[in-house]
Amino acid sequence: MGRVLSGMAADDPDIKVVAGFDINTQRLDSYPVFDEPGNFTGFADVVVDFSNPSALDGLLDYCLENKAPLVLCTTGYSPGQIEKIGRASGQIPLFRSANMSIGINVLSELVQRACAVLGNDFDIEIVERHHNRKVDAPSGTAMMLADAAKSALPDDTVYVFERHSRRAPREAREIGISAVRGGSVVGDHEVIFMGPQEVIEVKHSAMSRDVFAAGAISAAKYLAGVKTPGLYDMNSLLSF
Repeated sequence: MGRVLSGMAADDPDIKVVAGFDINTQRLDSYPVFDEPGNFTGFADVVVDFSNPSALDGLLDYCLENKAPLVLCTTGYSPGQIEKIGRASGQIPLFRSANMSIGINVLSELVQRACAVLGNDFDIEIVERHHNRKVDAPSGTAMMLADAAKSALPDDTVYVFERHSRRAPREAREIGISAVRGGSVVGDHEVIFMGPQEVIEVKHSAMSRDVFAAGAISAAKYLAGVKTPGLYDMNSLLSF
């Protein structure tokens, strides 16, 4: 994703990449690469992270010290890391989304509306598919879609991950979440609503990683103009 983002930024006249952060500091573009954000002494209007949860502490330290807005596109954060992100958003503008695709965020809105109408009369299952190199499962996007569904359902709604370890009938209050890994699938997410006599399926397929890079660049442009600390997301961008 870093390479895709860098290539797309190079084609955008409004964007200039001034530095990269990576444990591999080999220089492949016109800008320098540092193994730690703190080793960069220049100025940046905004920082975009498409890496790994392990990079969070260094990024937050740099951005808090330099009052730099931060766009977080990484998934798989622990509850403790999410708390750190929330605290940091009290001091700097911070943009976070489990998926940078505009289409996925439209899908999330549709799922929430569907649940508000269908209620507990329909069973809900979420299936996500990704390439065989993805390490977190289920995906952050699958959880985002589950959260969108749950927000429109009763408070006792619970998530069930896979079903091989359970021998029990499905309860109406469940949202099932399944992960598939294989090949070079960029990202497929499907939400299935199964009722007594009908089935509704909504699905999003990412055809290339460019869609995520384009969303990240849009978020960076948006956040660079935000002066008020806070936690922003794709809803903030789409309503801008």
